[in-house]
Amino acid sequence: MIVTRSWLNNFIDISGVSDEKLYETFNSIGLEVDTIKKYTIPKGVVIGEVVSCEKHPNADKLSLCKINIGSSVEQIVCGASNIVDAKYVAVATVGTKLSEDFEIKPTKLRGIESNGMVCSSTELGLPKINDGIMILDESIGKIVVGKELNEYPKIADTLIGLDLTPNRGDCLSIYGVARDLSASLNIPINKLEYESNHLLKIGLARVAELRAIGTVNGSLRYTLANIDSSLYTSTVIALRLAFIDRLEDDNLSNIINYTIHTTGVILRAYDVSNMLKGEEDKITILLSTINGITYVKINGEEFATVGISQNSRFKATDNSDKVIFEASYINPNTIIDIVASKNLKTDELYYNVSRGSEPNILIGIKYLTYLLESYNDCRFFDGFLTFEEDFEPLIITVNHREISEFIGQTIEKTYILNILTSLGFKIHSSSEDAFGVIVPQFRHDIKNIQDVTEEIVRIFGINNIQSKPMNFTEKPRINSISYLYHAKKELRERAIASSFYETVSYAFTDKSLLKKYNFPTVKEELDIINPITEDLNTLRTTLLINLLNAVKRNVSYSKKSIALFEIGTIFSENREEREVLSLIFSGKQEKESVINCGKPKNIDFETFIQKLSSIIGDFELRAGIVQNGLLHPYQLADIIINEEICGFVSKLHPTVADDFDLSDTFIAEISLDAILPKHINASNISKFQGVYKDLSLVIDKNLPYNQVSTAIAHLKLPLLKKYYPIDIYEDESLKGHKSLTVRLFIQSDEKTLEDRDIDETVNKILETLKEQYGAELR
Repeated sequence: MIVTRSWLNNFIDISGVSDEKLYETFNSIGLEVDTIKKYTIPKGVVIGEVVSCEKHPNADKLSLCKINIGSSVEQIVCGASNIVDAKYVAVATVGTKLSEDFEIKPTKLRGIESNGMVCSSTELGLPKINDGIMILDESIGKIVVGKELNEYPKIADTLIGLDLTPNRGDCLSIYGVARDLSASLNIPINKLEYESNHLLKIGLARVAELRAIGTVNGSLRYTLANIDSSLYTSTVIALRLAFIDRLEDDNLSNIINYTIHTTGVILRAYDVSNMLKGEEDKITILLSTINGITYVKINGEEFATVGISQNSRFKATDNSDKVIFEASYINPNTIIDIVASKNLKTDELYYNVSRGSEPNILIGIKYLTYLLESYNDCRFFDGFLTFEEDFEPLIITVNHREISEFIGQTIEKTYILNILTSLGFKIHSSSEDAFGVIVPQFRHDIKNIQDVTEEIVRIFGINNIQSKPMNFTEKPRINSISYLYHAKKELRERAIASSFYETVSYAFTDKSLLKKYNFPTVKEELDIINPITEDLNTLRTTLLINLLNAVKRNVSYSKKSIALFEIGTIFSENREEREVLSLIFSGKQEKESVINCGKPKNIDFETFIQKLSSIIGDFELRAGIVQNGLLHPYQLADIIINEEICGFVSKLHPTVADDFDLSDTFIAEISLDAILPKHINASNISKFQGVYKDLSLVIDKNLPYNQVSTAIAHLKLPLLKKYYPIDIYEDESLKGHKSLTVRLFIQSDEKTLEDRDIDETVNKILETLKEQYGAELR
């Protein structure tokens, strides 16, 4: 939620309150300040009056202007096309510094002298409000030619961004924020009071009627206006809408957006220009409620769904001659469930409706009328068409002593009543201790005495509550359970970071599928007796069957890429429990994008292994010995951690993929114990330079790398810190052999390496591999 000082001044006089005080107050009352920025206009930028504007004699796109800047009339060349429409503009006079390296100086443009610059809003450090220079009007205050623009608080304003909690929809408007600020600063709030200046009006009831069918869950108010064709967005409205990123090209939309942000009332505008062409024409507004949803129909056409969306075909614009304006309020608790259950399409105003808009809809429609009649010469019909929902206010019985116990400090009852009254609550009845609090309609989130207490604490100030020691102390309880919890949490976070989604399934599965894919099943005498469903009839001995079913469901919903993981318990034949991490990745390895031309590749073994490594850390792969019906016979490997088999990774067997209607799919299941972090004793870090040596060997092409790795590891060479393969090459010239390149990192903890040290380490490795596997240097 974005507010500004001058905008808040519409409702509450904060001229004597500093920005620092505002910052502290907002934070203390729970409206946390996310950003605060003071806009200042450079000294020397003044209001200028355009005396004349002619075409530049030497340039088609430049204008030669005479501009009165108070102290003199200056000749200024301007390149903005909208200068011809301007009377008052912002002029940076000679000597003005718009930035550190931009000072206005006398100059010649296409041979014509220019003494100053007519500025756009962005050149003054303000948001962009149009494509040309900034045109000023009386909305900024009384126009005084030659007056410094920085002296106008509606221009040199302070912008404050508030981070609201979801329950504070009442503060999604300037009026709502001012209401809270008024209670905290004890400054009275100004009411928006407006009476039309047009005395002669046609009664609205002569040309329109309102009818309702069914129970309407909300309040609505309608008015009708003849819209003047010369609608415009004033300087202040344009600037403030630019601050909140709601400035549009359509002036009527701008005025409505401004009114919504100011008052918090939900407003919609319907174009009915074609419905009142003759004197006998009449408009019928029908509110028709079906299954809790209220539709707005005007002369049989469906214009909107109350509180949810509007038919864009009938949205009023600057080109509309006659417009019906609707102000509405619906309790968010009523509409949220309906929209969610029916998956209804919503528009941008639904966000405010669902959070809680302003229920006093009269102030919204009156303020809109004021803006359109006073500044745009539009003509409204007299009166309103109104439907008021019966509102039963919530009354909460509050006990003074109980509130004090909640807070931990005694607060005077009179002070509590003053706080609640200032926040818009009403006191229903009062006895010595207890009293009834009537919750205002705009605070739909207040349900009980705890909520009322929170409101009191907000205004009283949590810093004003005396600190007291607690009556008990809690010792930190770090044990194996908390250790396991944090380890699993870290594992989940890494999996999610690698684009996997967590799933949680039942501890049961389909026994027929376990048997079909050659997984063990729990012995019959130890199995469950009364299954919850026919397809969940045994304890699971793997998580993969449940994951495959989950992927199948996602594919049926047209998902092209599904990556799931689960940490859970599986059972042995003897019903012994152990925890495993299971992962599955099916379909496309990334989303469609410009980078992949909308044709991402399917997941492959290498990509899946990389993702697996980012989750569980370093591991080795060896030729797979684990067997079950899900595994691909040629893309299968056992996962080795600390020289022990702790799981497997494989492509899904093609026949299984067909069974579940899946494309390329990869699976993995790893024992949780093997990947939980272990305690590792610290070791010295050498301060001496290490070297990398590449050892290229010719070995039997059927010899797996893990045997080479094991042979090197058994040597336990003190200088060999790490080693890993970097290249495997085969061709016909090697005659049944392959070339394997192993990169060695050699380093001493005690001294700088000498050539003989390096050679000794490399020779021992070479001799061992030659003796065991007949390896030769390439």
